[in-house]
Amino acid sequence: MSAIVTQQTTGQTTGRAADHTTGQRWAYPLLIALLAASMGVSGAPAPLYGLYEQRWDLAPLTTTLVFAAYAAAALAAVLMAGQASDKYGRKPLLVGAAVGMIAGLVVFMTADGVAALFVARVLHGASVGTAVVVGSAALLDLRPSRGARTGHLTGIMINAGIAVTILAASLLAQFAPHPYVAPYAVVAVVILAMLLGLVAMIEPHAARTGRTSGPLRLTRPHVPASIKADFRFAVLGVMAAWSVLGVYLSLFPTFAGQQTGVHSLVFGGAVVAAMAGSAALSQALGSRLAAKRAAILGDFGTAAALGVSVLALDSGHAGLVGAAAVFMGLSFGLAFGGSLRHLGSVVPADQRGQVMSAYYVLGYSAMIVPTILAGWAATVWGLSAIFPWFSLAVALACLTAGTLGLAGRRVVAVAA
Repeated sequence: MSAIVTQQTTGQTTGRAADHTTGQRWAYPLLIALLAASMGVSGAPAPLYGLYEQRWDLAPLTTTLVFAAYAAAALAAVLMAGQASDKYGRKPLLVGAAVGMIAGLVVFMTADGVAALFVARVLHGASVGTAVVVGSAALLDLRPSRGARTGHLTGIMINAGIAVTILAASLLAQFAPHPYVAPYAVVAVVILAMLLGLVAMIEPHAARTGRTSGPLRLTRPHVPASIKADFRFAVLGVMAAWSVLGVYLSLFPTFAGQQTGVHSLVFGGAVVAAMAGSAALSQALGSRLAAKRAAILGDFGTAAALGVSVLALDSGHAGLVGAAAVFMGLSFGLAFGGSLRHLGSVVPADQRGQVMSAYYVLGYSAMIVPTILAGWAATVWGLSAIFPWFSLAVALACLTAGTLGLAGRRVVAVAA
């Protein structure tokens, strides 16, 4: 996941010293780590949802609604946080986001019912959405001449953060004395350490207005006619990819255990971690490919990976399920990373915020709606019955996105 960022155009942007506008060279790696840890927070409950379902007799629909609450809160934060940080500065919002993440983790640790899960996920959605948006903007403030490298690095670290956190959470939930507390306590300590760094950090956004009057308004999504074809290609790819991500982070760990007979939190967490880790790897290697080519390969690859996942789950073989998750991550990373890089290369600079708002509105909607539908269908008919149909629908969306990309390449070739 990336954020809505505004390229800074004031001041000198060349030379090593100009890349560190505050003089605190540690601030840049701190913010990179914060983005990774924030997305780790978003995925930390994934391996524990099965425990919650058993503890409180939750239906799959309830689990997906809890996940959707996170995505809805994150969507609202994405639309508001960038504007707020331009006005009030990056540091106050980042500090608030870190506090919100810790508060959500405390709610998880003390949860005594499903209502607490909703509260914790809303807190995390708002906090993580704010951290990703404002943190990405702050990174551009600190190193304005290295925007492309920063975006590439954060994409890798975000997926790595998800993978490491989910694997650690599953290990702690499986083997620690207090499975409902230990995973969140460890993550809370990490976020607390980063909060102390944020408090010591100098405000990186020197151009903030500082005005406190006037209401904040949601950014109005808008796509210029000149890039609508590129936008359709990019957003369809990310919508398909995020549909898969929503199911992986909510239902897949439990489903993988049911299908393989491996009823272990570590196995479910390892499957999701393998997907996220492979996505980080493919984003790292995919930068060598042209953005649109990477996205097209990722779209077709994700469609194939969905088919492989259905076959692997039907086989009941744990090794095949793990291999399918790796294939999914490699394809997902190319599809999402390539789509985002391609869109960023064609968006007019003065309309970047509006276009990216539209992009993330549709992306988060794709994470929320299909995940809820999958949870409802799984509650009625069972996940094993509906997963092939869900996979088919998403695979068709991936194939459509890839086909749109190939058609666009042919149009460009003919025009040349």
